[in-house]
Amino acid sequence: MIFQFKSYIKFLVKSGLQPGIHSPFIYGLINQCFKDKTKKEWYKQFENYRDSLLKNPTTISTEDFGAGSKSLQKNNRKISKIAKKAGITLKRGQLLGRIIAYFNPKEVLEIGTSVGLATSAMGFANSSTHITSLEGCTSTANLAKEYFNKFELNNINIIIGNFDTTLTDVIKQNAFDLIYFDGNHKKEATIHYFEQCLSNVHNDSIFIFDDINWSKGMKEAWLYIKQHPKVTVTVDTYFWGIVFFRKGQVKQHFTIKV
Repeated sequence: MIFQFKSYIKFLVKSGLQPGIHSPFIYGLINQCFKDKTKKEWYKQFENYRDSLLKNPTTISTEDFGAGSKSLQKNNRKISKIAKKAGITLKRGQLLGRIIAYFNPKEVLEIGTSVGLATSAMGFANSSTHITSLEGCTSTANLAKEYFNKFELNNINIIIGNFDTTLTDVIKQNAFDLIYFDGNHKKEATIHYFEQCLSNVHNDSIFIFDDINWSKGMKEAWLYIKQHPKVTVTVDTYFWGIVFFRKGQVKQHFTIKV
């Protein structure tokens, strides 16, 4: 908590000192997507999905994973608590959906489904986007599948299994326009997944990393990603790190309070 507090103070200072945005690409993203205040029809669908989970008192057996290879702990947890503690917030879910609608990716990969809150936001926001979501825990994946069917989210496919296997296979077999990294909040795992997914990158690819300021290790992983030669533009929103690979673009890093 102390690390996160200090990181947030530094973020606020840095974002406050951010010079005027001269990049048309980033300027458009901020004003047409980040700051879009219009209410979307799908907001209510996402809110209903989220509320349904938050009100579900059922207990399921979950598995917590380390670097995507070993089950570290089994817990009996209420679905409502999983949704509250591990799920995306309403505001961030809406923002994630707006990003999906703004860039209109054909193929999205999500690493870490959990109970499907972030997944559903992306699915509701753009029904023409096909989403492949990876989850290591069978019980939460099956719950997410149940909810996707209940809310008629037919553009989502969940793959259950060890990330070390499923990610390798899916990257080899598919090309993705946007990848949302939310499967393991550890430095080594984050860098490993990032490097695996680089083979899938094209000029308009987008990577979104969750919780980049969650720990010292995640902060170090984010700095490593920013410095990678294939990365041209990054946006630090404190909770997310957004990465672009636009060729011919001057390497720039933005810190933006959303």
